Amino acid sequence: MSHLQQSTHSPWQKLIGPVFPRLNSDIKTDVCVIGSGISGLTTAYLLLQKGFQVAVIDKESFGNCETGFSTAHITSALDDRFAQLRRWHGDDGLRLAYESHHEAIKLIERIVRDEHIECEFEKVDGYLFQGEPNSTGPLDVELEAIHAAGFTDVKLLDRAPVSFFESGPCLQFPNQAQFHPLKYLQGLLRVIRRSGGEVYQQTKAVEVKGGPLAFVKTEQGFKISCRHIVVATNVPINDLVTMHTKEAAYRTYVIGMKVPQGEVTPALFWDTEDPYHYVRIERVPGQDYDLLIVGGEDHRVGQNDNPQRLYLNLEDWTRLRLGLTGEIVYRWSGQIIEPIDGLAYIGRNPGDEDNVYIASGDSGNGITHGSVAGMILSDLIAGQVNPWASLYDPRRFNWKGLGTYARENWKGASKYADWLTVQDRRRPEELLPGEGAILSDGIGKIAVYRDEEGYLHEFSAACPHLKGMLHWNSLEKTWDCPFHGSRFNPVGEVLNGPAFSNMSPKETSHLTTPPSKKPEQEKPLQ
Repeated sequence: MSHLQQSTHSPWQKLIGPVFPRLNSDIKTDVCVIGSGISGLTTAYLLLQKGFQVAVIDKESFGNCETGFSTAHITSALDDRFAQLRRWHGDDGLRLAYESHHEAIKLIERIVRDEHIECEFEKVDGYLFQGEPNSTGPLDVELEAIHAAGFTDVKLLDRAPVSFFESGPCLQFPNQAQFHPLKYLQGLLRVIRRSGGEVYQQTKAVEVKGGPLAFVKTEQGFKISCRHIVVATNVPINDLVTMHTKEAAYRTYVIGMKVPQGEVTPALFWDTEDPYHYVRIERVPGQDYDLLIVGGEDHRVGQNDNPQRLYLNLEDWTRLRLGLTGEIVYRWSGQIIEPIDGLAYIGRNPGDEDNVYIASGDSGNGITHGSVAGMILSDLIAGQVNPWASLYDPRRFNWKGLGTYARENWKGASKYADWLTVQDRRRPEELLPGEGAILSDGIGKIAVYRDEEGYLHEFSAACPHLKGMLHWNSLEKTWDCPFHGSRFNPVGEVLNGPAFSNMSPKETSHLTTPPSKKPEQEKPLQ
C-alpha cells in the first residue's frame, strides 16, 4: 500500500496555500475572528464589506481547519432531514432553515463570481434516495414537510436520471453545488488581505475576554484589543460546559476512489440509512480518471475501537449499492458537531458579554452553515436585523430536542466509567515505534506514545477539558476524548476543542531501547 493510500488527508489538502505571519505584537482592531475555516473567513469577508477593521487568527497553517476535511457538499438538503426538523422547529422554523441554506448557496455563488475565485464551483442537482431501493415511505414524509414549508421545487422521482447506478425512488433537490473548499478559502483570504484585513497563522488564542475592554490573548502573550470577538473554531474554545452539553462530536469517514472519467454524473447523492452515506464526484485535471468521493460510517469521537474497518465498510457499500469499484487513493476523516435540534448555534455566546459571538454545531452541513454564520454574525455586529438570528441563537434550548440532549450526554458521561474498566497491563517499554496506548500506572492511567525514533512520551490520560479518559486512535494516531470530542496529536498538542490546552506531561520524554519481542498486534481486518 502506497503512502498516499495510507494518508488520512483529503485531496484538497494537496493545495499549497498562502503563508501568513505569526502575530508578534499587540494590535487593535474592530473585530477579532478566531478561526480561518469557512465560518471565520466568511464572517471576516462580510464585515470588511460593511466597513469594519478585522483581524483573523488561527493556531494552524492554511488548510488544516475542518473545512479542509470536508467533502464540500453545498446543499440546502439538511442532514437531519426536514421531517425531523419540522418536529423540532415547526413549519416556520423549517421554512427559515431551508431559506437560510438556500441563501448560503447563493452567497457562495455570488462571492465566487464577484471576486473571480477559481475554485471549481459547479451547480448540480442533489438526490436523496432510499437505503432500501424499492421503498418510498420516508421520502413521502420528507417531501410533504418540504412542500409544507413552501419549497415546491423539490420533486419525487422514480429514479435519479443517472446511468451508473439504479437509485430507485428519490427526491431531487435542484440548484445545489460543489467546489474545491480550500481554493475557495484561498480566494477569500486573498480578498480579505486586499480589503485591508489582517491574517495571522500559528497564533493560538489562550484567553477570550468580552466587554467594553474586550481582547484576545495569544499563546505568545500578545493582546488583540477589539470591540467584538468571533469564535469560529468548530466548537467554542471559550466555553467550559454550557455549549458542550448541547452538541456532540462525531467522526465521519471518507474514501476517494478512481473511476473512469465521465462514468459518474456530477451531482450530490445521499441515502436514508443511519448513519447515512454521501457521494459526489471530483474531476481531476490532467488525469484520465475522476475521483469518486464517498463518506459515512459516523460515530462519536473516541467510541470506536476499529476505525480501519469503517473504510472497508465504505468500499463494500460503494460496490454493493453503487456498483462501482476502483483503486482507493484517499482515505480521510473529519469532525462533525451535532446540535441537539439539527441546526447550528450562531450568535452571542450564552453567559458571556454581548460582544462575544460563536458559530458551532455544523451538523454535517458545514459549508452552508458556515456561510449562514457569516451572514448572521456580520449583521449582528453591524446592528442590523437578520431574519434567521433567533432560529440559530446559541441561547436557545429546544425542549423538543430533550431526548437527544439526554441521549448524547449519557453517551459521553458513561465513558467516565473507563477509568475503572479499561485495562492494558503492558509496560511502556513494550510499545513499538508509532504506537500509543492507555496504560495502567499504579491505581491510575497514563497515555503513552513511542515515536518513530524510539522516544516515549508519557502524559496524564485525562482530557484537559473535563477529565474524561482519552482513547488512542490507532488509525489517525491521535488521542481522542469520548466525552466532548477533544483530540490531540500523538505528542499531546491539541487538535480539536473544546480543550484549550495541551495534554499534561507525566514526565520528560526519554529514549528507551525498542522491545525485542513484538507485542500482540491488532487482529487483521476481515
